[in-house]
Amino acid sequence: MTERDAPTPLRRSIRLIPLALYGVGVTVGAGIYVLTGAVAGTAGAAAPLSFLLAALLIAPTAFSFGELSSRMPFAAGEAAYVLAGFRLSWLSLLVGLMVVAGGIVSSATVTNGAAGYIGEMVPLPPFVIKIGFVTLLMGIAMWGVVQTVAVAILFTLVETGGLLLIIAAGLASPGEGATLREMFLPFLVADGLPFFGLAGVTAGVMLAFFSFIGFEDMVNMAEETEAPERTMPRAIILTLCITTLLYIATAAVALHTVAAADLAASSAPLALVFERATGHDAAFFAGIAVIATVNTVLIQMVMASRVIYGLAGKGAVPALLGMVHPATQTPLIATALVAGIIVALALFFPLEGLARTTSYIVLAVFALVNGSLVALKLKGAGPAAFTVPLAVPLLGALLSAAVLAVELWRVL
Repeated sequence: MTERDAPTPLRRSIRLIPLALYGVGVTVGAGIYVLTGAVAGTAGAAAPLSFLLAALLIAPTAFSFGELSSRMPFAAGEAAYVLAGFRLSWLSLLVGLMVVAGGIVSSATVTNGAAGYIGEMVPLPPFVIKIGFVTLLMGIAMWGVVQTVAVAILFTLVETGGLLLIIAAGLASPGEGATLREMFLPFLVADGLPFFGLAGVTAGVMLAFFSFIGFEDMVNMAEETEAPERTMPRAIILTLCITTLLYIATAAVALHTVAAADLAASSAPLALVFERATGHDAAFFAGIAVIATVNTVLIQMVMASRVIYGLAGKGAVPALLGMVHPATQTPLIATALVAGIIVALALFFPLEGLARTTSYIVLAVFALVNGSLVALKLKGAGPAAFTVPLAVPLLGALLSAAVLAVELWRVL
């Protein structure tokens, strides 16, 4: 049920800065702590350029989400957008379920990673850690949206603080890695890139692209946001700007401090950067990585439960899943269902292939959402608090479909 017909609506309490920090938390997540090395291994010294190009690649889709969230500030946002654009109920339901599936599988994958870190500090069986981990986060998600967003913001500040610490340490280091010219003008450097240059940068963009996925989850908090027609687009754009600056600065400092080959060979590249830059042990970065994983799972759990809540309000799934507790004003049954599936997947399924599939699902959703905005504009959609030119969703749809096609071609 939604606020339009539910006896107990969701609580509108999220403002611009908390929403933007929420978005940064879900976007930064755990990925950048390991992805820097992977991108460096593919793009070489030009890894920062790959992050920059990835940001430009995803920007049209972010702006499309901004306009659509302004026009339709509902939970289950992507499903609502596709329904409005294509008028196909089955496609809308499919998109909603794809969004839920992506969030759940991503959370289960991250839960397995968190269990490994936690197991190094607490001598408990992995299954106990996984169940306890998800149960704790379920309790926070059920507690209330204000409390959930507060915890997410706290964790976001910690994980972002870790990146800022790396940047500060790297800037103070004399460095043994690449110069700015090698990072951003690699084609003027004789041997700055592997794979004949262009192929290395392109492959790096494909990897870096996925580090920006997450901002779209913000739209599913629209029914808990104050003045969402104006707040949501601004928060999405602010999130994209903050994460882009963080990623480029982190990658540039990492490549300045440590050679690309060493970063690529490390399972904890940012810890290696800190150790090289300061000469101190970076064991505490394991704690920051755990916090990053906690934040990712918490935010994805909230997102998935809100999508289910929104689908229930449209009659697409059983109404029971849309019930909101009058005291907490959160969808308890939907949250419990999401948490239960996360635990089951984390305990019983190998998720490496499923995690890759999640990326393909997200790209397909991006293409459909951009296409729905194109359709709305061609039908003559009226004014909204935030609008973009027709060329923006057209470009977003083409880029999303192209990246999906390239990724599928690469693995097939």
